[in-house]
Amino acid sequence: MFKKTTSLCRALAVSAVLLGGFISQQASAHAHLKTETPAADTVVTVSPSELSLGFSEGIEPNFSKITLTDAENKTVKTGSMTLAANDKTQAVLPLPETLKSGKYLVTWSVVSVDGHKTHGQYSFTVK
Repeated sequence: MFKKTTSLCRALAVSAVLLGGFISQQASAHAHLKTETPAADTVVTVSPSELSLGFSEGIEPNFSKITLTDAENKTVKTGSMTLAANDKTQAVLPLPETLKSGKYLVTWSVVSVDGHKTHGQYSFTVK
């Protein structure tokens, strides 16, 4: 009888730890980059007219930033970042000038609607 009770207690303890870890992961969700256009590490033959970054949850545009730098680490002139119509997870950055051939680095820093900050970068090349 004692052996069965000990096994049951251990099973309940393990279940509680696993459940607690799952709940805390959900509570600390962040806006992670899920999609990008142009896509990371791709070569495009036509200069894009905008950058589009999709996140795993809504972001606050007033506290978020996307920058584009060229192969010489010079900041590329862009328009103001906005959110796509009816989609708080999709950031759009207009590119008013044609990009020259070369490698570009996209650097982003966003604050999700729940207040968490995330950041990252990726590159693409214009041929």
